[in-house]
Amino acid sequence: MKKSIFILAFASFIFASCSDDNNTNDPVIVKPVEGGTVAAKVGGPNQPNQVFVDLSANTQSIAKRDTWDLGFSTGADFRVIINGSVKMAVKKLETTNIDEVQTQDNAVAVGTETIASWGYVDNPTGILTGNGAGIGTAIAEISATATDNYVYLVNMGFEVGTSTPSTGSVALDGNSRGWKKIRITRDGNDYVVDYANLADTTHKTVKVSKKSDFNFTFLSLATGQEVSVQPTKKQWDLSFTSFTNYIDYGQDQITYGFADFITTNILVGTKVYMVQSTAATLASEFTAFTKANVEEGKFSTSTTDQRVIGDTWRVGGGPSSQPSIKDERFYVVKDVDGNYFKVKFIALTNDAGKRGNPVFEYELLK
Repeated sequence: MKKSIFILAFASFIFASCSDDNNTNDPVIVKPVEGGTVAAKVGGPNQPNQVFVDLSANTQSIAKRDTWDLGFSTGADFRVIINGSVKMAVKKLETTNIDEVQTQDNAVAVGTETIASWGYVDNPTGILTGNGAGIGTAIAEISATATDNYVYLVNMGFEVGTSTPSTGSVALDGNSRGWKKIRITRDGNDYVVDYANLADTTHKTVKVSKKSDFNFTFLSLATGQEVSVQPTKKQWDLSFTSFTNYIDYGQDQITYGFADFITTNILVGTKVYMVQSTAATLASEFTAFTKANVEEGKFSTSTTDQRVIGDTWRVGGGPSSQPSIKDERFYVVKDVDGNYFKVKFIALTNDAGKRGNPVFEYELLK
C-alpha cells in the first residue's frame, strides 16, 4: 500500500567508459488509485473466504478461513490469537504437562450460552494486550519462564459449511473440526508449540518464527505447517470475514458468530469512522464529501477497536425480511500512509439474492 516504491536504477556499463555519472537512486512515486468498485470475493452464503482489501492499490487477497488455527504476533510481545472465523475457543488448564490425557469441555465454545467474561475467545476489539482469558487474547501472553505457560484445551470450531441455505441466509458452519490440546513456550524470539489430540500421551512440536513484515505468523495444527493468510501488514486496510463477536445479553455479554463482518487493520493504524446520512441524501452527500470534510477526532474509536464497520453496514434480515445494506451511511477510512478514502456499500447479495457477495465503491479524498 506504500505511496512510494523505490526502484534501483542500474547504470549501463559501456566498455569505453567507467563513469558512474548516469547512476540514479531517485524514487519512482506511485500514487494511490483514485477509487473504484470492489466485489469482495467472500465466496457466497457459506462465506469460505477471508478477504483482505488494499484500498490504495485496489487489490484483494484471499485465504480460506478454515486453513489456519493460531496466529502468532510478530511484534515485541508474545501474543497468540485463535481463529474466530471458525468459532474456535480455548480454556486454560491447571497443568503444564501436555502429555496428560484431557477430555473435551462442551462449555468451551462460541454461542449464546457462553458468557464472554469466561475468556474462551479473543477480545473482539483486536487489542492484544491484557492478562489473557479474553482480556486481550484468550491465551495468556507467552512467558519467557517456561513453567508459567500452561496447557490449553482447544475447541477447533467448524469447517466451512457446504450446505445450501435458503435465499438470503448463510450456512457458515460445517463439520466439527474436533479438539486439541496445546502448550506454547518461547525459545529466544521464537514460539514453540506443543500440540496433540486430547487422548494422546505424546505430542508434536513445531517452532514458529516472527516475520516482521506481517502482523502475525499463522499456523495450522492439522498440518503443523505455517499458512499464508494475511498480506504483509501495510498491504491491507479492510478484512471481510465471519467473526466471533460479543453481544449484550441482559447484564452480561455473550459470544456470537457473525457473518458479513468487516474489520480494519488496527495493528498498523488503519482508522475509520461512519458518516450518518439519510437514504434520500446519501448519494449527494457521498459525492460532495471531500478531504476538507474529514473530522480527525472521529477516528478515535477505531484506534482501539477494529469493529467500527463490523456489521453496521448491513441488516441481516429475518423470517419476514431479506438482508440488505444500510443505505443511510458511508465510511471514511484513513490508511497507514495517511491516504483518506470514502467508502459506500452498495450490495450485500448478488442478483439472485445470495449472501456472501458484498460490493462497495470508494474514492480517494482530495
